[in-house]
Amino acid sequence: MHGEYKVPGGKLVVVDFEVTDGAIADFRLAGDFFLEPDDALDDINAAVTGLPVETDASAIAAAVRAALPAGAQLLGLTPEAVGTAVRRALVTAPGWGDFDWEIVHDKAVSPCMNLALDEVLTTRVGEGRRRPTLRIWEWDESAVVIGSFQSYRNEVDPEGAAKHGFDVVRRISGGGAMMMAAGQIITYSLYVPASLVQGMTFADSYAFLDDW
Repeated sequence: MHGEYKVPGGKLVVVDFEVTDGAIADFRLAGDFFLEPDDALDDINAAVTGLPVETDASAIAAAVRAALPAGAQLLGLTPEAVGTAVRRALVTAPGWGDFDWEIVHDKAVSPCMNLALDEVLTTRVGEGRRRPTLRIWEWDESAVVIGSFQSYRNEVDPEGAAKHGFDVVRRISGGGAMMMAAGQIITYSLYVPASLVQGMTFADSYAFLDDW
C-alpha cells in the first residue's frame, strides 16, 4: 500500500507497506524531509511495522514518537504526519490530480446570491452530484461577510455598514468577518469530496486544503 501526505509548511511524507494478517508489515518511510540521526528512520519503520491496521493516526504518531532516540531532530516531518500518511494509504485516499475538476467563474452577483451558491455547491459536491469545483466569486454589491459562529452584535456596526453601503451576510463556514467591496474583491472557494482528506484530522484537512 502507498500513501502520501504533504506537511503544511513542511515536506512530503511517503509511506509504503504491506498488510499481513490484519497488521502493517514491511513498513518503509521516505520523503524529502530531514532526520537526524539517520538511523532514526529504522526506528520509525520498526515502530509502525506490526501495528494493527485499525490503529488511528494519533496512536501511530505516539508509537513513532516513543521510538525516536533522545535528541532526534525532525525537520519537515512530524510523527503525526506519519500517522496521517498511513491512514491515507489504508483508505486509498485520492490526490488532487485524481479528480476531473470544474472551474466556475461567472459574472459578479449579489452577496446573498454568492452565499447561496456557496451552500448549494458545497452540498452537491459533498453528495457526489457534481464534480470537484474551483469557484471564483465576484461581487456586484459591497458586504461584510461574517462567519457561521460569529455574533452579529459583537462584530458589526449596523449603522456604519449601512452608511457606507455594506450589506451584512452570514456564510456557512466558520472564521472571521471579511469586508467585500463591490468590483474590487475576488474570492475563491474549493469544493471537494471528503475522500480527498480521508485519514486527516479536521484541523489537518484545513491546512492541507489551504496549501493547494
